[in-house]
Amino acid sequence: METSLIKILIPAVSAFVIGLAITPLITHQLYKHKVWKKNGGKQTMHGTEATEFNKLKAADETKTPRMGGIVIWGSVLITAAMLWMLGSIFEHSIFAELNFFSRSQTWIPITTLVIGAALGFVNDFYDVTHKRDGVSIKVRLMLISLLSGLIGWWFYTKLGVDSIGVPFDGALFVGWFIIPFFILMTIAIYASGVIDGIDGLSGGVFASIFVAYAGIAVVQLQFDIAALCATIAGGIMAFLWFNIPPARFWMTETGSMALTLTLAVIVLTTDSLGDGHGISLFPVVGLLLIATVGSNVLQVLYRKTTKKKLFRIAPLHHHFEAIGWPSYKVTMRYWIISIFCAIFGIILAAIV
Repeated sequence: METSLIKILIPAVSAFVIGLAITPLITHQLYKHKVWKKNGGKQTMHGTEATEFNKLKAADETKTPRMGGIVIWGSVLITAAMLWMLGSIFEHSIFAELNFFSRSQTWIPITTLVIGAALGFVNDFYDVTHKRDGVSIKVRLMLISLLSGLIGWWFYTKLGVDSIGVPFDGALFVGWFIIPFFILMTIAIYASGVIDGIDGLSGGVFASIFVAYAGIAVVQLQFDIAALCATIAGGIMAFLWFNIPPARFWMTETGSMALTLTLAVIVLTTDSLGDGHGISLFPVVGLLLIATVGSNVLQVLYRKTTKKKLFRIAPLHHHFEAIGWPSYKVTMRYWIISIFCAIFGIILAAIV
């Protein structure tokens, strides 16, 4: 167990240190090339000005660089590559123990991290250079559906995943329906990326979630998955160091897409494949992500049925800002809730 904890903690610390080290270079490039929106503000789905949102955020969008998520996936990939190379060169050393790049557990989530980062980067690039909201949401959803469909197919046909863990009741057999279920779950988790809307908010929430799944993976003895989750949390903490108010940069799609798509794979991997309940635990661990998506859905449905708004602004964290909460208060309270959700999720993983 001591060796396993070292395998988890050292990569996490390494990613944090590497993230701090590469950030000055990344920051310099982001400001040098003015990687921010040239025209701030948003429109509603009806084509009218999003008045409440623009009052809060429009000015910041034209002076705060985007693509800060590079710090996260950059530090994670550098850490993973470094430990893999050192482990390959020094096969009978501590480096071999620290290498968490394994075919059985982490190849798929790491590949997903890379693909998500690349797709998000392209979206951010178009968002900055073409003076619009990046790649069409329809195109993004199509690509995400294709990717998640392929991953779901791999889990079903190659890894034999055909059920969902049910706490205190074994597993629920779903057969090939695991594929469309995973597609829908991935899209839902991706949609929660809009939590990246206040300085420091998304970083703290995502860090807690990945720490929680590191703990859940440890309970299942999936130590490579645990090490990957901890490494991602370390990269997020490096990002968060510079993202707390006033943010030096924002995560945007290259970060949120990489994290949400990878999280979806980890949630599935820590379910029946690991004789666990990763999917059932997500409503607890990812409570704030669910609340974020849920508030958007409720806002749309309520407006269609009553012609009025349920929230001043959706998603929920902007509603709190609109009713007068300082942004730092929203962020701190979200952090507190996310930490307790993570702790509760790990406890549940140990007892169910």
